[in-house]
Amino acid sequence: MTQLDAERLIEQITREVLLILQTGGPALPCASGSGEGCNGCGLCAQRAGAAVQSIVDAGAERIGGGLGLTGVAAELARLIDHTLLRPEATREQIIQLCAEARQYGFAAVCVNPTWVRLCAERLCSSPVKVCTVVGFPLGATLSEVKAYEARRAIRLGAEEIDMVINVGALKSGDYGLVENDIAGVVTACQEEGAHSKVIIEAALLTDEEKVKACTLAKAAGADYVKTSTGFGPGGATAADVALMRRVVGPEIGIKAAGGIRTFEQAQQMVQAGATRIGASASVKIVQEAKGSKA
Repeated sequence: MTQLDAERLIEQITREVLLILQTGGPALPCASGSGEGCNGCGLCAQRAGAAVQSIVDAGAERIGGGLGLTGVAAELARLIDHTLLRPEATREQIIQLCAEARQYGFAAVCVNPTWVRLCAERLCSSPVKVCTVVGFPLGATLSEVKAYEARRAIRLGAEEIDMVINVGALKSGDYGLVENDIAGVVTACQEEGAHSKVIIEAALLTDEEKVKACTLAKAAGADYVKTSTGFGPGGATAADVALMRRVVGPEIGIKAAGGIRTFEQAQQMVQAGATRIGASASVKIVQEAKGSKA
């Protein structure tokens, strides 16, 4: 797919999703009066001004330039969420995670909710934030449960919430449910003073569905979109990050996560437009970055 093809696809899908959210039904027929779907005539600004304005307001047609990794290793560390989400992780390993995050200056530690209080205690005098996951890793939890889980975790000390979308609802075309699912967590985060990240699990989605998921996350007011849980069939790719950046524009952060184990891979994600990296191999990445500057 060429860049031009991607931009046209993003524009078309974003328009369809936003119209469904506005009208509660399928996309409207082409404003030309043909009775058929959009024919790509390019006259929407003239014939359907309100719909076009909603798309512009959403920012989905903007293209955000990728950030270059030109600084020292410490600058890379500040983009990394030092992550340990394995179910068998022990208290001692979580404590070590926090110590490494302090030592290397990572942006955050990302842990399961049961460890939030411990991490908040260990990092209370540190700039390192505590991030946790909600509806993880399947995203199939009830919306009200996700919102409660987010609120409870924040009150225990979490400053960032990574929530998983309802993938099945997205693939079923139930965009209202997906947006409301995200919005419940976003509202909890806003009211409790935390940042929200929306995991779309890109490896389970087509490119069209990735565009829809990012459009819905932005419409719901999320602070970030995130590629993967790390527990799905695949992790972050630079192509997915670049597509997500085209959809959300420069206003929203992008977290690339899943399978990022080397400095080179981290560089590729940042250059594609990622503003945060989720990795369990964080120390190795930073050490490689320091070596590259030697």
